[in-house]
Amino acid sequence: MPDRTGMDRAAPSLAEFERLAQAAIDTLPPHFRAAADAVVLLIEDWPPAHILAELEIDDARDLTGLYEGIPLTEKSQFDQPLGPDTVWIFREPILDEWRERGDVALSDLVEHVVVHEFAHHFGWSDADIATVDRWWE
Repeated sequence: MPDRTGMDRAAPSLAEFERLAQAAIDTLPPHFRAAADAVVLLIEDWPPAHILAELEIDDARDLTGLYEGIPLTEKSQFDQPLGPDTVWIFREPILDEWRERGDVALSDLVEHVVVHEFAHHFGWSDADIATVDRWWE
């Protein structure tokens, strides 16, 4: 049954989450979208245990997304990356937050998380992001 945001509270599949994440990337301005093309997008149900341990996060529900890599503002031709830059999107923590909030469309929440993580790829800090994204206010 749809809620007041017009979304059904049933859990969308990983494929649907990937579609929502890709739609968010597609809304980026052209030069950001081009830079985003070099990043691997991974959609998983939960953050892997090694990531939670590395970040010292006890509750997997506290991590909705993650950027792993070297921000564009810090990259050098001398960098020898161990792998591609990656944006992780975690379906279950996002769904938990969406259900708890009850006042936002799932697509908007996914877009917020995706844009936030790609902003880190572009070299923005959390403080920089907060100046333009008033999501939590």
